[in-house]
Amino acid sequence: MDRHIPMHALPEEIQKMSPEEKVCKYCGVSYLILHEFKAMEEKMKAMEKEMKFYQESVERERRLQEKLQSLSRDFEQYKINSESKTERLECFSSLSFFSFKESTENRF
Repeated sequence: MDRHIPMHALPEEIQKMSPEEKVCKYCGVSYLILHEFKAMEEKMKAMEKEMKFYQESVERERRLQEKLQSLSRDFEQYKINSESKTERLECFSSLSFFSFKESTENRF
């Protein structure tokens, strides 16, 4: 956090106040740093929220990576199946062509 350096010194009447007058009777924090303390609390809350977002992002990315790997495996399996079917079709087409050719040759 950026440190705030005041441009002017505290007024003399504040400097002469007793410590009991400068301290919050409820929480014990000096009024002189209470504002800075509250600003740090707000910044910490914002950073915790941002950190939670990034932690969830890591989990989302892990799930997406798993899904991508699964889809990649499925794609490779479909590709292999497709190639196998294509080979069978080519083989069947060749056999059908030869059978057709033989049957037409025997007719004449």
